[in-house]
Amino acid sequence: MRHGVAALPVWLVVLVAAVAAERMAELVVSVRHSRWARARGGVEHGRGHYPVMVALHTALLAGVLVEVAVAGRAFVPVVGWSALCAVVLLQGLRWWCVRSLGPRWNTRVIVVPGLPLVRRGPYRWLRHPNYLVVAAEGVALPLVHSAWLTALLFTAANAAVLTVRLRVENAALGLTG
Repeated sequence: MRHGVAALPVWLVVLVAAVAAERMAELVVSVRHSRWARARGGVEHGRGHYPVMVALHTALLAGVLVEVAVAGRAFVPVVGWSALCAVVLLQGLRWWCVRSLGPRWNTRVIVVPGLPLVRRGPYRWLRHPNYLVVAAEGVALPLVHSAWLTALLFTAANAAVLTVRLRVENAALGLTG
Protein backbone atom coordinates (compact mmCIF):
# COMPACT_ATOMS: atom_id res chain seq x y z
CA MET A 1 0.00 0.00 0.00
CA ARG A 2 1.43 3.36 -1.06
CA HIS A 3 -0.01 6.70 0.04
CA GLY A 4 -3.09 5.04 1.52
CA VAL A 5 -4.11 3.26 -1.69
CA ALA A 6 -3.79 -0.50 -2.06
CA ALA A 7 -2.89 -2.06 -5.38
CA LEU A 8 -5.92 -3.57 -7.05
CA PRO A 9 -5.74 -7.23 -8.00
CA VAL A 10 -5.68 -7.50 -11.79
CA TRP A 11 -8.35 -10.20 -11.72
CA LEU A 12 -10.73 -7.83 -9.90
CA VAL A 13 -10.17 -5.09 -12.48
CA VAL A 14 -10.81 -7.68 -15.21
CA LEU A 15 -14.01 -8.82 -13.48
CA VAL A 16 -15.35 -5.28 -13.12
CA ALA A 17 -14.37 -4.54 -16.74
CA ALA A 18 -16.20 -7.70 -17.85
CA VAL A 19 -19.33 -6.61 -15.99
CA ALA A 20 -18.99 -3.15 -17.56
CA ALA A 21 -18.68 -4.78 -21.00
CA GLU A 22 -21.80 -6.81 -20.26
CA ARG A 23 -23.61 -3.57 -19.41
CA MET A 24 -22.49 -2.08 -22.71
CA ALA A 25 -23.85 -5.15 -24.51
CA GLU A 26 -27.15 -4.58 -22.68
CA LEU A 27 -27.22 -0.99 -23.94
CA VAL A 28 -26.65 -2.13 -27.52
CA VAL A 29 -29.55 -4.58 -27.21
CA SER A 30 -31.65 -1.91 -25.50
CA VAL A 31 -31.14 0.59 -28.34
CA ARG A 32 -32.17 -2.05 -30.89
CA HIS A 33 -35.22 -2.95 -28.82
CA SER A 34 -36.10 0.73 -28.36
CA ARG A 35 -36.24 1.14 -32.13
CA TRP A 36 -38.41 -1.97 -32.43
CA ALA A 37 -40.83 -0.70 -29.77
CA ARG A 38 -41.03 2.85 -31.11
CA ALA A 39 -41.68 1.54 -34.64
CA ARG A 40 -44.74 -0.20 -33.16
CA GLY A 41 -46.03 2.84 -31.30
CA GLY A 42 -44.10 2.22 -28.08
CA VAL A 43 -44.30 4.99 -25.50
CA GLU A 44 -41.53 5.73 -23.02
CA HIS A 45 -42.50 6.33 -19.39
CA GLY A 46 -40.46 7.72 -16.49
CA ARG A 47 -37.56 9.27 -18.33
CA GLY A 48 -36.61 11.32 -15.27
CA HIS A 49 -35.28 8.45 -13.18
CA TYR A 50 -33.25 6.85 -15.99
CA PRO A 51 -30.10 9.05 -15.67
CA VAL A 52 -30.10 8.39 -11.92
CA MET A 53 -30.30 4.65 -12.56
CA VAL A 54 -27.40 4.81 -15.05
CA ALA A 55 -25.31 6.84 -12.59
CA LEU A 56 -26.07 4.37 -9.80
CA HIS A 57 -25.00 1.37 -11.85
CA THR A 58 -21.83 3.16 -12.93
CA ALA A 59 -21.14 4.04 -9.30
CA LEU A 60 -21.50 0.38 -8.34
CA LEU A 61 -18.69 -0.62 -10.69
CA ALA A 62 -16.45 2.28 -9.68
CA GLY A 63 -17.31 1.79 -6.01
CA VAL A 64 -16.03 -1.78 -5.99
CA LEU A 65 -12.63 -0.70 -7.28
CA VAL A 66 -12.38 2.47 -5.21
CA GLU A 67 -13.38 0.79 -1.95
CA VAL A 68 -10.97 -2.11 -2.42
CA ALA A 69 -8.13 0.29 -3.27
CA VAL A 70 -8.79 2.99 -0.71
CA ALA A 71 -9.98 0.87 2.21
CA GLY A 72 -7.56 -1.96 1.44
CA ARG A 73 -10.29 -4.60 1.51
CA ALA A 74 -9.01 -8.14 1.66
CA PHE A 75 -10.16 -11.10 -0.40
CA VAL A 76 -11.98 -13.47 1.95
CA PRO A 77 -12.06 -16.79 0.07
CA VAL A 78 -15.31 -18.25 1.42
CA VAL A 79 -17.19 -14.99 0.76
CA GLY A 80 -15.32 -14.01 -2.40
CA TRP A 81 -15.66 -17.31 -4.24
CA SER A 82 -19.33 -17.63 -3.24
CA ALA A 83 -20.00 -14.08 -4.39
CA LEU A 84 -18.17 -14.66 -7.67
CA CYS A 85 -20.28 -17.77 -8.34
CA ALA A 86 -23.37 -15.68 -7.63
CA VAL A 87 -22.22 -12.95 -10.04
CA VAL A 88 -21.75 -15.50 -12.82
CA LEU A 89 -25.10 -17.15 -12.12
CA LEU A 90 -26.83 -13.76 -12.03
CA GLN A 91 -25.49 -12.89 -15.50
CA GLY A 92 -27.20 -16.02 -16.80
CA LEU A 93 -30.43 -15.11 -15.03
CA ARG A 94 -30.24 -11.55 -16.41
CA TRP A 95 -29.94 -12.79 -19.99
CA TRP A 96 -32.76 -15.30 -19.38
CA CYS A 97 -34.93 -12.27 -18.52
CA VAL A 98 -33.77 -10.46 -21.66
CA ARG A 99 -34.41 -13.50 -23.84
CA SER A 100 -37.83 -14.13 -22.27
CA LEU A 101 -39.01 -10.59 -23.01
CA GLY A 102 -37.44 -10.62 -26.46
CA PRO A 103 -37.63 -7.25 -28.24
CA ARG A 104 -39.83 -5.93 -25.42
CA TRP A 105 -36.90 -5.95 -22.98
CA ASN A 106 -35.30 -2.57 -22.51
CA THR A 107 -33.25 -0.60 -20.01
CA ARG A 108 -35.93 2.08 -20.34
CA VAL A 109 -39.65 1.71 -19.71
CA ILE A 110 -41.04 1.60 -23.25
CA VAL A 111 -44.42 -0.05 -23.62
CA VAL A 112 -46.04 -1.01 -26.92
CA PRO A 113 -49.79 -0.50 -26.50
CA GLY A 114 -51.96 -3.57 -26.84
CA LEU A 115 -49.30 -6.22 -26.25
CA PRO A 116 -50.11 -8.73 -23.50
CA LEU A 117 -47.77 -9.22 -20.55
CA VAL A 118 -45.02 -11.78 -21.05
CA ARG A 119 -45.64 -14.91 -18.97
CA ARG A 120 -42.71 -17.10 -20.03
CA GLY A 121 -39.28 -17.72 -18.58
CA PRO A 122 -38.84 -16.24 -15.10
CA TYR A 123 -41.89 -14.03 -15.75
CA ARG A 124 -44.03 -17.10 -15.09
CA TRP A 125 -43.20 -16.75 -11.41
CA LEU A 126 -42.16 -13.15 -10.83
CA ARG A 127 -43.46 -9.85 -12.15
CA HIS A 128 -40.04 -8.18 -12.32
CA PRO A 129 -37.30 -10.84 -12.05
CA ASN A 130 -34.62 -8.65 -13.62
CA TYR A 131 -34.82 -6.23 -10.67
CA LEU A 132 -34.23 -9.13 -8.30
CA VAL A 133 -31.12 -9.95 -10.35
CA VAL A 134 -29.96 -6.32 -10.14
CA ALA A 135 -30.47 -6.21 -6.37
CA ALA A 136 -28.62 -9.50 -5.83
CA GLU A 137 -25.76 -8.45 -8.10
CA GLY A 138 -25.46 -5.17 -6.20
CA VAL A 139 -24.55 -7.23 -3.16
CA ALA A 140 -22.63 -10.07 -4.81
CA LEU A 141 -20.29 -8.06 -7.04
CA PRO A 142 -18.86 -5.87 -4.26
CA LEU A 143 -18.57 -8.83 -1.88
CA VAL A 144 -16.32 -10.66 -4.34
CA HIS A 145 -13.55 -8.59 -2.73
CA SER A 146 -15.15 -7.53 0.58
CA ALA A 147 -16.39 -4.13 -0.62
CA TRP A 148 -19.22 -4.29 1.89
CA LEU A 149 -19.72 -0.51 2.08
CA THR A 150 -20.34 -0.36 -1.67
CA ALA A 151 -22.80 -3.24 -1.33
CA LEU A 152 -24.67 -1.40 1.44
CA LEU A 153 -24.72 1.97 -0.30
CA PHE A 154 -25.77 0.49 -3.64
CA THR A 155 -28.53 -1.54 -1.97
CA ALA A 156 -29.95 1.52 -0.23
CA ALA A 157 -29.76 3.75 -3.30
CA ASN A 158 -31.08 0.98 -5.56
CA ALA A 159 -34.07 0.48 -3.27
CA ALA A 160 -34.93 4.16 -3.69
CA VAL A 161 -34.52 4.05 -7.48
CA LEU A 162 -36.47 0.81 -7.78
CA THR A 163 -39.32 2.28 -5.76
CA VAL A 164 -39.71 4.91 -8.48
CA ARG A 165 -38.97 2.53 -11.34
CA LEU A 166 -41.49 -0.10 -10.23
CA ARG A 167 -44.18 2.52 -9.73
CA VAL A 168 -43.56 3.88 -13.25
CA GLU A 169 -43.33 0.45 -14.86
CA ASN A 170 -46.38 -0.97 -13.11
CA ALA A 171 -48.44 2.07 -14.09
CA ALA A 172 -47.20 1.86 -17.69
CA LEU A 173 -48.13 -1.83 -17.85
CA GLY A 174 -51.52 -1.26 -16.19
CA LEU A 175 -50.55 -3.30 -13.13
CA THR A 176 -51.53 -2.57 -9.55
CA GLY A 177 -50.01 -3.62 -6.26
